[in-house]
Amino acid sequence: ESPQFAQACKDAKITFVGPSVENLQMFGDKTKARELAINAGVSVVPGTSTPLTTSEEAVEFVSKWNLPIMIKAAKGGGGKGMRVVNTEEDLIPLFNAASSEALAAFGDGGCFVERYVRNAKHVEVQVIGDGNGNVVHLWERDCSVQRRHQKIVEIAPACHHPMEVRQNVINDALKLTKACNYKNAGTVEFLIDDHGRHYFMEVNPRVQVEHTVTEQVTGIDIVQSTFLIASGAALEEIGLVQDKIVARGVAMQCRITTEDPSRDFAPDTGMLDVCRHSVGPGIRIDGYAYPGMVISPHFDSLLVKYTASHKTWDGAIRRMRRALRENHIRGVKTNIPFLLNVMHHPDFKRGNFNLNFIENNPKLLEKRFTTASIAASDPDLESCGQRYDHIEGYLKYIANLAVNGHPTSLGADPALVKSVNNEDVSAPSIVEIESILTKSKKKMIGEALDAPQWRKILREHGPNALATAVRSHQNVLVTDTTWRDAHQSLLATRMRTADILKAAEATNVAFKASDVFSIEMWGGATFDVSYNFLRECPWERLEKLREAAPDMLFQMLLRGANAVGYTVYPDNVVYEFCKQAYESGNDVFRVFDSLNYIENMQLGIGAAAASGGFVEAAICYTGNVTSNDPNNKYDLAYYLDYAQQLVDLGTHALAIKDMAGLLTPKATKMLVSELRAKFPDVPIHLHSHDTAGMALASMYAASEAGADIVDGAIDSMSGLSSQPCLGALVAALGDRNNINLDALQVLNEYWESVRHQYSPFEVQQLNAAIGSSVYKHEIPGGQFTNLLF
Repeated sequence: ESPQFAQACKDAKITFVGPSVENLQMFGDKTKARELAINAGVSVVPGTSTPLTTSEEAVEFVSKWNLPIMIKAAKGGGGKGMRVVNTEEDLIPLFNAASSEALAAFGDGGCFVERYVRNAKHVEVQVIGDGNGNVVHLWERDCSVQRRHQKIVEIAPACHHPMEVRQNVINDALKLTKACNYKNAGTVEFLIDDHGRHYFMEVNPRVQVEHTVTEQVTGIDIVQSTFLIASGAALEEIGLVQDKIVARGVAMQCRITTEDPSRDFAPDTGMLDVCRHSVGPGIRIDGYAYPGMVISPHFDSLLVKYTASHKTWDGAIRRMRRALRENHIRGVKTNIPFLLNVMHHPDFKRGNFNLNFIENNPKLLEKRFTTASIAASDPDLESCGQRYDHIEGYLKYIANLAVNGHPTSLGADPALVKSVNNEDVSAPSIVEIESILTKSKKKMIGEALDAPQWRKILREHGPNALATAVRSHQNVLVTDTTWRDAHQSLLATRMRTADILKAAEATNVAFKASDVFSIEMWGGATFDVSYNFLRECPWERLEKLREAAPDMLFQMLLRGANAVGYTVYPDNVVYEFCKQAYESGNDVFRVFDSLNYIENMQLGIGAAAASGGFVEAAICYTGNVTSNDPNNKYDLAYYLDYAQQLVDLGTHALAIKDMAGLLTPKATKMLVSELRAKFPDVPIHLHSHDTAGMALASMYAASEAGADIVDGAIDSMSGLSSQPCLGALVAALGDRNNINLDALQVLNEYWESVRHQYSPFEVQQLNAAIGSSVYKHEIPGGQFTNLLF
């Protein structure tokens, strides 16, 4: 639609198949087109006569004509640069947004403003002219089913409008195009209000996407006609005589796009594993798609167009529904479920729809908009599609492994993959654990505040009540890190949800009446690894584990302003993330910043607190707090001052996060005792790694110095760069902790077998970072594995 290109063709004596240069100049500028319509006696919506370039001009227009208004790019189309303004507060920002979008898309930020017609319908007339004042119409189309000004379903003719309205629209379309000696194919677009009054919108000087429906009802090949007219043929010579152009039956077109309606029509990319289109009477297919075709993000998401024709409206709907159901497009998401929802909607079937149809029916965007009649006639439609998608996904995965092996990015040792015992590991025996606990005669100190009630206190009475209860508890509590940090430190976070889930119910039984405060199971690196390596959904992990272990406090690691990513996110994203995490089942948020940067911590603490969860702000430990070096930055004063800032921000508990395992018993006792003296009412939670083999002694020292909670991992998942051995920790605490060691052993036997299956992910090079050398290089275990992978 570039008049410059058309002129260049003309100058080079190349025939341009399309409207004349003058037509393109006229209708490429909506204000000029509007002037032509007014001069031709065509009704228009009240609006500006020239493009506006400033928001002040838009404010002046509104002061005269009031709201609502429509802002349109002066040059362009396709829904770009268009905004509807309903309130004065939105006027300036929406005008600026439309202008910026128009400038980026069309090189001109000018916009014109007109009164917005509520509940309008979109009707357009297909015309073809010879450039000498002779123009014929090929009847009209209804394109009212739109989303964000983009057409989705198009119908020819506009059979749901009275014939009088249709004829008035056609007359004005001919009047306008004859006035400018229109040449070749084009579309004149109108709005129809509730009273059947029509208003000129614009002329699109091109063959439009939806020309197929007009071709189906008239039998005229519009594209071929454009070439014949460009070659100099007259309308009569190619059979375009108005009296002989008749619209027979009804045709509708659906645009199938690679978009996911349930995610606000987000574009999808990938390879088409299967592509088999529907065929049959009255079905036309326009498009180019085939198995193996790669859908990239660099082009329009339109994949193929289906056009269904029938002598009746109901018949056209039935044929379109069949075509949408019977196609097989797999490998990428499409909008087919949404289109089926439209076809099944009662208002659509009655022809009762306008430009607000999708906006007024948000359920159309859901995976399946079911009614009793649909369910009765086609109950398995959605489930079958999902089942085939899953089966094809499994086959593709297996085929890829068979041919190419495991991807190197996964980090598995190829030599060890084939040696892994693939026999299924049985879940820990719940019956055995219950029998052990029943026979146990160990006194349950603090029985009134056992594990099930920790979560109950939080969910029913809030985080402050939980903090008070922890401080009042007589025993030393522990957090089990097996479900997250243990396998992150030992196995590069490669543990699958299925293996954790298998142990979840037994863990809940073993720990629910013990001094286990929480289970660390989420956040940190689990998001990145789940999506990029395990191809799992971390949200599903949280929700499934919550269902299997309903009594335990779940704890996650939150990277301050980075949430669970590796970059700083907008505040509202972090807040919404924490809100959803709490609703999905997480209870405790351990918030940290590796540099102890208080600004990042402020956002993380605020977001976690706003969710309703228990906030545990972490002091990241490094260096040696016992050092007498006058240049020691990380001395006791540094940590006490930082802790004070965290308490001032409203944290419910303080955590000491010793990521590399640097704390010695002496340093632990000094730091914990000083924190306890300064913050007598704040729970203290110690987390460390057993890199130098010192963590167990440090945990015991912390319990002696006043720490409320210490971290450990199941025996077979402990040691090295993981946390200290949970069984040994329980034994060391003696009567100050009531975890049953026999029940713990049942869980340990399961994890020992599971860990063997992950031997290809064992970090052999980790041995270089294990031992007392950590006091020199100070590299956290998790960071070391990240460097290796």
